[in-house]
Amino acid sequence: MVADRAEIDSAAEELRSYGVDAYAIDVDFSTTEGVDRLCSDIQDRPVDAFRTRVHDPNIPGLVVAFSLPGAFTPTCSNQQCPSFDLAYEKICECGVDDVYCISVNDAFVMFQRGQNLNLKRVKLIPDGSGTFTRRMGMLINKDKLGFGYRSWRYAMVVGDLVIEKWFEEPGINDEGRDEDPYGVTSPETIMDYLLNVANSQRHRNAF
Repeated sequence: MVADRAEIDSAAEELRSYGVDAYAIDVDFSTTEGVDRLCSDIQDRPVDAFRTRVHDPNIPGLVVAFSLPGAFTPTCSNQQCPSFDLAYEKICECGVDDVYCISVNDAFVMFQRGQNLNLKRVKLIPDGSGTFTRRMGMLINKDKLGFGYRSWRYAMVVGDLVIEKWFEEPGINDEGRDEDPYGVTSPETIMDYLLNVANSQRHRNAF
């Protein structure tokens, strides 16, 4: 069924009360497309931008995407997200068009997370049901911490519809046998890779 105008206006007003720059739109809440539209609209449409960058063969480009266990968790909030936001311009200087953060959280949580961390450059992608993360083989059980299903920490460089390079923290598991490792997926590691690729390309072009 399609929500009526009064319900839509009420929902939009509630979003504004939480600090979300929402407006009333017609959304069919019974379909995935309707929910996607709502989520992407309140997120300034980074979902659509990400899909366009990695799925449209007519738009060549290079993007970095990284994923993490959850919004407002210590390592994600104190290190990973702020580090990528600070390193954004340097990453783009390596030939990258944009940087995206994917997390198994809903769009409302992701919006507030961006506000809380004062993120200016990194685009946040909500994967509320974990569908994308599951298909990437990165959905893990965090019941030991009371989180339910979340993402293992990984990152990737995606160029012209192809995952060019994959980064994954060691020790993926469902039993909580880890201390939330972080290092392989840092912006420094990814920039090292991008710079090495650029240097190799320059070397080849010299001959």
